[in-house]
Amino acid sequence: MPLHLTDDEFVAEWQKIGSPELFAKTHQLSVRAVYSRRRTLEARLNIELRTTNDQRIVHKRSRVENAAPNVRSEIKLEKGVVIVFSDAHFWPDETTTAFRALIKLIKELKPVAIVCNGDAFDGGAISRFPRIGWDHKPTVKDEIEACKFYLGEIEKAAKGAKLIWTMGNHDARFETALASVAGQYENVPGFSLKDHFPFWQPCWSFWVNDDTVIKHRFKGGRYGGYQNTINSGVNIVTGHTHVLAVQPVTDYNGTRYGVQTGCLADPEAMAFADYTEDNSKDWRSGFAVLTWDRSKLLMPELVQVWDEDEVQFRGKIISV
Repeated sequence: MPLHLTDDEFVAEWQKIGSPELFAKTHQLSVRAVYSRRRTLEARLNIELRTTNDQRIVHKRSRVENAAPNVRSEIKLEKGVVIVFSDAHFWPDETTTAFRALIKLIKELKPVAIVCNGDAFDGGAISRFPRIGWDHKPTVKDEIEACKFYLGEIEKAAKGAKLIWTMGNHDARFETALASVAGQYENVPGFSLKDHFPFWQPCWSFWVNDDTVIKHRFKGGRYGGYQNTINSGVNIVTGHTHVLAVQPVTDYNGTRYGVQTGCLADPEAMAFADYTEDNSKDWRSGFAVLTWDRSKLLMPELVQVWDEDEVQFRGKIISV
């Protein structure tokens, strides 16, 4: 611990330097000791000593700078919450317990960003799979209206949070179907899914602090979260599998997390009933709450449906 600096001197130096790594180098201390002293002073003096000169990203191009805006988007976050949900497969008049919990926790946690991590649009009527047993699917128009309603409810609860929509394979059905039969209508307003949702920024991946990527899918399978983070080398948050799980991985580079965000839809919804042949599904309805402090991702938390109109979160059963 840097005992040679008084509290006032440490605070004054911090405000000039603004970086744990540079502070440690300047005063010939360990970075761990600097972090420890900063935490102690913040608690004792009831102040916040923010990092304003993060040496970890100096001289390093952001991953997002190397990609087109519609491919990657990003946010720099020292402290705050990002809520990620996926696989809502919104159908008309199907409000799920997970959706009600999402609205409730957006209002309570006040996230800086909300990520719809793919497959808000289902596209059952334009699926490559044929109808089974003359099953009924909503029209594309009905699904778009359902998406507008439910995403609109999220917009109202968001109170200025950044709204991101990382595209999923079901979302892509909208433009894929049109391109196959009406390619000459490219760039006509309304022929792209994003035209219908002006408040949501579309992209394939959303990055936080250049070391956490949120995207609809990467590796698949039951243990997708583990495979994703092993193969990506970063924290990675995915949907697609409808599995709700967190898998930490620790190696010589530290600890990172593979998060799978379950499904906002009800696993027993009719959207899934026929093509799964009503088999048992290792799916869970819920979403993820991600928290950053000192620019680092803390252990991700999951919100999971517990019973009808109830979810479990942070060791409590919450009615919604």
